[in-house]
Amino acid sequence: MDAVELQTVVYAPRTEVFDFLVDFTHYARYSKHLDSVEGFGDGSEGTEYELTFSWWKLSYTARSRVTDIDSLNRIAWELTKDLDANGYWELGDATPPEDREHATRVTFRAAFAPESADTSVIPLPSLVSWDWVIEKAKPKIQSEAERVVRRAVKDLEGTSRSVELEITTRPDSV
Repeated sequence: MDAVELQTVVYAPRTEVFDFLVDFTHYARYSKHLDSVEGFGDGSEGTEYELTFSWWKLSYTARSRVTDIDSLNRIAWELTKDLDANGYWELGDATPPEDREHATRVTFRAAFAPESADTSVIPLPSLVSWDWVIEKAKPKIQSEAERVVRRAVKDLEGTSRSVELEITTRPDSV
């Protein structure tokens, strides 16, 4: 599996960060390629979401499910069709700077197996291969994850600031 992982510190209480992250339906506001999110459930474990993406000449609706929630610590998910993918949001303690009252370390991780994609669900234009699409999509996944985290930090903190991100991309050995 390939994986992308981002970490940053948000200057907000862990409860606020967790409540913000568990509400998947607002994620489309932060993403360039995520057009809409529709929820089926109350946000707890087992809740499913339809996420409609568009990029280049492609459009696709993914279906995900919340697989585990450890309140105030972790929200895990998986895709339920067409691609083997899973991930999580994880929250941890962080020491706030002197001018801030709260700090929460936030980690976002997404792992995916490009070779598991059901190539019959998205018709490709003539002369375009799935290998080409996958290679072009990998950096988009990273940039979208960065965009979502940066925009979420702005909403959580109520102001814009430079957000330091620790980014790891690699084939996943776990």
